[in-house]
Amino acid sequence: MAFESQPLKKRSSTGVFGDVLYGTMMFPKELEIVKETNFELGFQVPDLGCIVKDFLKTREVREFVSGALAGAMTKAVLAPLETIRTRMVVGVGSKHIAGSFIEVIEQQGWQGLWAGNAINMLRIIPTQAIELGTFECVKRAMTSAQEKWNQTECPRVQIGPVGLNFSLSWISPVAVAGAAAGIVSTLVCHPLEVLKDRLTISREVYPSLSIAISKIYKDGGIGAFYAGISPTLIGMLPYSTCYYFMYEKLKKSYCQSKNKKSLSRPEMLLVGALAGFTASTISFPLEVARKRLMVGALEGKCPPHMAAALSEVIKEKGLMGLYRGWGASCLKVMPSSGITWMFYEAWKDILLVEKGHL
Repeated sequence: MAFESQPLKKRSSTGVFGDVLYGTMMFPKELEIVKETNFELGFQVPDLGCIVKDFLKTREVREFVSGALAGAMTKAVLAPLETIRTRMVVGVGSKHIAGSFIEVIEQQGWQGLWAGNAINMLRIIPTQAIELGTFECVKRAMTSAQEKWNQTECPRVQIGPVGLNFSLSWISPVAVAGAAAGIVSTLVCHPLEVLKDRLTISREVYPSLSIAISKIYKDGGIGAFYAGISPTLIGMLPYSTCYYFMYEKLKKSYCQSKNKKSLSRPEMLLVGALAGFTASTISFPLEVARKRLMVGALEGKCPPHMAAALSEVIKEKGLMGLYRGWGASCLKVMPSSGITWMFYEAWKDILLVEKGHL
């Protein structure tokens, strides 16, 4: 039987889906499976040493450090006057400065003049650092905002025939910075002020810092550490605003009159003392009320608020009672203010001028 060769035909079959062609599926030559390659994830740990070093070199940090050093050095010298001032303000012991000195020495020895000074130093270092550092930062920010605002057209609101221009030129950057400095430092450091006063006024009740913290917390909780915070803030606002404004104003006026760029150290001492005297005189009644509220709990008759404290003082001692201890306060505030500014400017010269920040 002979077979004839026939041309190759495509075979097909019929199915459910119709004719199905059988053939070879061809893939493009370019399509290839890429082999998975290994990769490395690189992670570099930041150099914390360099970050900290750069941070410590910033102007803001050096201003804070200057304030802390100035405050610590001032309080170390003037701690006895602070003790006498606090005793006279709250009505403990003699009504005269010399008598208070003698009483403290007789009762507690010379060390009594530095009663509470450890907590006072712990208080003044962060307080002065925050206060002076905040003052410098806010003053720069406000001055820069005013300059940018004045370079552009001020926003204007037209209400019928009345037009209102919003301008920052009438705001004093120094006054705003002074108010901000006082408020921020008070909110952060007020508990240390309470501890310092308790250790100074009632040494027998609070013989040490740890006992004072424990007893105050046990008696009134966290809120006890903020006793008198309302009058403190209210009293701090005019004091701090006036204090920094007067210092900058006196400094600028004196330099202009003498045609000089900066004050000498004795001149800083005098200008700082005058600024402290003015601010203390204006806000002293509020300081009396503040002290009353802070230590009133020791006698079991703490006034409910600042107005009640002021009324109580006037009722007991008349209007002059609002200025009881004013002489001792000035005796403490004036040298303290002058010495603080002198030390602060000196540390700024060391930490800022030599590093090219000024």
